[in-house]
Amino acid sequence: MKTVSPAVLDALWHDADAREVLLRSIVTERLAKNPAPAIDDHVVATYFFAFRSQKLEEAVSEISYHATSGVKHPPRGSLLEACSARPAGVDAFDSTGRLGLLHVAFPLKMMLQPDGHLTSCDLLHTVAGAIIFDVYENQDSRLVALNIPDSVIKTFPGPAHGPRGLRAMTGFAADQPAFGTILKPTAGITADDVGRILADVAGCPLLMFVKEDEDLYPNLDYSPVAERTRKALESIERVKGERGGLGLVFAPHVSGAPHEILDTVHAVIEAGATGVMFSETYATGAVRMVREATKNLPTPPAIYGHNAGIGTRTRGIFREVVDMLARMDGIDFRQTAPVKPGIPFLRPYGQEWVASEEALTKPLPGIKKTMITRAGALDQGNIILNLQDAERRGINEDVLFLAGSAINSIKNEKGIYDPRLGAEAMTQALDVHRSGELDDVPIEEHLDALVALAERTGRKALRESLRQRYPGRVS
Repeated sequence: MKTVSPAVLDALWHDADAREVLLRSIVTERLAKNPAPAIDDHVVATYFFAFRSQKLEEAVSEISYHATSGVKHPPRGSLLEACSARPAGVDAFDSTGRLGLLHVAFPLKMMLQPDGHLTSCDLLHTVAGAIIFDVYENQDSRLVALNIPDSVIKTFPGPAHGPRGLRAMTGFAADQPAFGTILKPTAGITADDVGRILADVAGCPLLMFVKEDEDLYPNLDYSPVAERTRKALESIERVKGERGGLGLVFAPHVSGAPHEILDTVHAVIEAGATGVMFSETYATGAVRMVREATKNLPTPPAIYGHNAGIGTRTRGIFREVVDMLARMDGIDFRQTAPVKPGIPFLRPYGQEWVASEEALTKPLPGIKKTMITRAGALDQGNIILNLQDAERRGINEDVLFLAGSAINSIKNEKGIYDPRLGAEAMTQALDVHRSGELDDVPIEEHLDALVALAERTGRKALRESLRQRYPGRVS
């Protein structure tokens, strides 16, 4: 086997994340000082480019040719000209003129349907097509922002419920922490297993939302999704007396070809599902399809737009653009990431995390907010940090805390997975938060302080969950 040279190894070990953090910081700073123009009859796309030979201002004619009219010099005043992209600004980072930000205005004339609407699919294949990402000349390219006219944004359906609607539907108060969980095990389970797992956890009044995992496929001969849904709802009904009058959204997993997705959605709704979840990144267009197909129901299902694989998109498109379009298409829940000390477990983090949560909740004309779903290593050891962050930013109402393994994979003294023990531990962590005893503890010292408090106050479930979740730090 040929030895890989040190130079090649250095290139292979290049830290793309460090570069992305730096790029985002520069782009964010420069756009804050010189934002993209707003043009009423155009969508303005902002790109970061590093060109091999051409200058930023020279790229617009190529983009216009390949992504809009296909004509390099359209006659003045013609329909061709009205359907051609045009330059909207340049911000070169250096003297070469080949590195920096480029604003391109895409005319609504070329894309609006007769009633004035367009789709995220059409928008993306126009502003994020081959001429942006696939040509060799573009050493690097990113779609970093989209400025869409308000009149167009209003034509999108947006979430059916949003945070306020979900809280109204389930009875959760605006300032009441809302939790969710994920069925564990995630695959290899039958409809009876789903019913049993729900029976163990659904009585916990912390929970507003329970979803299946994306690895549990809908149309399995041993576990058909409609039957899973019926079993789940039967279990929820049996324990409703333990919930203090609070409702619970159950979202079975939906996947497949477009016609299969709609068939499955209708099947689970008929079985009583109040939510649906699917991997929005790979089921492109499914959010809008399901939202439109169910919008006239008395209570449309809440849509969890699972972002498995979103990293395949965000290597070329800034995450907030992807999240904003998913929100406009109709997702009610969208995963971001939890606040936690130390190195990140998953993306987004840093400025990307802030931008993602802002895209899901900032004012958009005619569009409800999407409920931020903090998930991915969210547990009893960092839930207080996340509650503190939500309170500090005034977004309590807009956040769902999704804890999967931290609830369903905590083992009892017999070594058996015990969701009730995990839920009890989470409840005890909430009690600690309400006491305010850890409010002034630095984030790096939080876990140790929480363990000590749990021991001192006899919160055995909390102490045990921390031992299992942090085996290297808690003995």
